[in-house]
Amino acid sequence: MQHTLAGEINQTGVGLHSGISTQVRIRPTDVGSGRYFVRVDLPDTPIIPAQVAAVNQTVLSTQLGKGEAHVRTVEHLLASLIAMGVDNARIEIDGPEVPLLDGSAKVWATAIASVGLASQPSGEDKVLPILEDPIWVRQGDAFVCAYPSAETRFTYGIDFDVEAIGNQWYSWSPGSEKPGTAFSQGDPTNFAESFLTEIAPARTFGLLHQIEQLQQSGLIKGGSLDNALVCGPEGWLNPPLRFANEPVRHKILDLVGDLSLLGIFPRAHVLAYKASHNLHIQLAQKILDFGF
Repeated sequence: MQHTLAGEINQTGVGLHSGISTQVRIRPTDVGSGRYFVRVDLPDTPIIPAQVAAVNQTVLSTQLGKGEAHVRTVEHLLASLIAMGVDNARIEIDGPEVPLLDGSAKVWATAIASVGLASQPSGEDKVLPILEDPIWVRQGDAFVCAYPSAETRFTYGIDFDVEAIGNQWYSWSPGSEKPGTAFSQGDPTNFAESFLTEIAPARTFGLLHQIEQLQQSGLIKGGSLDNALVCGPEGWLNPPLRFANEPVRHKILDLVGDLSLLGIFPRAHVLAYKASHNLHIQLAQKILDFGF
């Protein structure tokens, strides 16, 4: 079985970097279509596939493009779709950036859970690719790698020179004790339950001393204390946190969203440390190069 949405989802909000308000409508689509964006505000409504080959920018978010059309900050929405078990989705958007909403994936994941899934007989089994050898990507002391594993697992480490964040590690193995997770043949709800409670609520975060520089560079025009956690020398400007380790959980959210561009994850333990969207995408490309 593959799955699409059992109904439509509509959401409006402001993009983190562009500051532009956009409307998103996520619609059911045919079996085998995959997840893809449609820029309904542009002539000929160009389609942008949610695939590794479509990535054309990774500066503080992941951007997909085809020709002159692009859509930015796709990672939270795409993480929600794959984690909630949606194989096929048509994502119509009337602007260049997916809304940040509250800075997490909670709104997207909750909306998907609300409308539910529709099963789509595909005529073939969804085979989980098996990683046989480790794959590494590194830049300085930052790295991301994928190891052969009996289960799908994501582990992330971050290290910031501010006391409120510091060094954090988190490992997430959704549904590992339950048969039939979203990444094998079976019921996708096991993975969805874990994502909804453990990963989706984690919000994006930033450092106070970097905000002015980013704004001068034309970034985070839509950022605010309502949609991002901000940390300064004295601590968080907008507590409380949803988790004591909310920042590192959010990094796992980004990683899941970026690796969703593979279409389906290999059975592997993905381990990242101080990584970035750029390193995430490099790993995804290497996984594809190995034949997945």
